[in-house]
Amino acid sequence: MAETALTEVMAELAALEDPKARAVNERHGDDHGVNLGKLRALAKRLKTQQDLARRLWETGDGAARLLALLICRPKAFERGELDAMMREARTPKVQDWLLSYVVKKSPHAEELRLAWSGDPDPAVAAAGWALTADRVVKKPEGLDLTALLDVIEAEMKDAPDRLQWAMNTCLAQIGIEHPEHRARAIGIGERLGVLKDYPTSPGCTSPYAPVWIGEMVRRQDGTSPAAR
Repeated sequence: MAETALTEVMAELAALEDPKARAVNERHGDDHGVNLGKLRALAKRLKTQQDLARRLWETGDGAARLLALLICRPKAFERGELDAMMREARTPKVQDWLLSYVVKKSPHAEELRLAWSGDPDPAVAAAGWALTADRVVKKPEGLDLTALLDVIEAEMKDAPDRLQWAMNTCLAQIGIEHPEHRARAIGIGERLGVLKDYPTSPGCTSPYAPVWIGEMVRRQDGTSPAAR
């Protein structure tokens, strides 16, 4: 039954393949050509199926892995499984969905955050820093924010792009959420200049930490048009 289901689902995914979508996705480092809205619709129809999710993941196919992350049961994975999956997930979209839809809902999230943050693989380390940024916002108790800022100040400038982005997000969230560290967070951002020239569409907030922090604080205070 499971094998038949896998074959049928892989055939559906193949039918949804769009060469134009693949070309766009490949420019962003991803390896699938399936419209994400259609992928979500398929996941909604399949509902939660943990065994099928594991089989889809094992195919190594990008679209199949994204679908697996939508139909899996996040708390059913062991810590070692999640660690292996993050190391196997070599494209940004699969990494992002694995982190957002599965790891963050797992009882192993904090263990993995601690294990991943200093990992020699920059993609894995980026996942650890993304979990840290999430905790800075949602559950900062017990975090040494001063020590985090020390590491960011020392390492973010020369970090690989994906890791640098995650560290910068953590820097910005510390500045936004914790007023006692805001001046230092802004100062680090200004000195390092990371993402200062990042192209930002009209109406969007720059990822450059000093601007990002300033804008979000203004919104919180109700002093910007976006907050009204």
